[in-house]
Amino acid sequence: MVYQYNTEIMDINNCFYIGYISKTRGLKGEIQLFFEFEDYQDLEFDMIFIEIEKKLVPYFISSMKVHQNQTAYMFLDDVDHIDKTKAIIRKKVYLPLDKMPERDPEDFRMSDLKGYEVHDEEFGHIGQIQEIFEYPQHFVASVMRNEKEILLPLNEDLILEIDVDNQELFLELPEGLLDMYINE
Repeated sequence: MVYQYNTEIMDINNCFYIGYISKTRGLKGEIQLFFEFEDYQDLEFDMIFIEIEKKLVPYFISSMKVHQNQTAYMFLDDVDHIDKTKAIIRKKVYLPLDKMPERDPEDFRMSDLKGYEVHDEEFGHIGQIQEIFEYPQHFVASVMRNEKEILLPLNEDLILEIDVDNQELFLELPEGLLDMYINE
């Protein structure tokens, strides 16, 4: 089978990360894709790009079933045996930017806070959010300050304001929380 694809989209700057190949299933080359992309159920694709040795390699999907637990099982063209899956296990998976689902501008999520500057009512400027982690009870922001990671809980009681235009987050943190990190 001959496929046509645009080699420009094989540049990582023209793609977005959706997850990684987590494991195989069976002997016929079926693989599991674990999604780290939040809106994975809105994705539509017939091919994926797998990062191998810092290059994006296109793989065409012959069949796929998406599950509710952030996974999908799929067969790829020309990967018809478990031995052929070894090169792609634990590799990152990307899609072209034109395949990214559009979100409603009013659909703001905690994960959108990544990159925001954080300010505490008492302490002042803390730093920039590097990562957002989701736990069952609440979200946690990872902020770097003076080469130290500070973990800040994010819940409605602590958030005073989210300034979307200036990408700033204003918090009222519990007394002593920052002391734990700053006075070490």
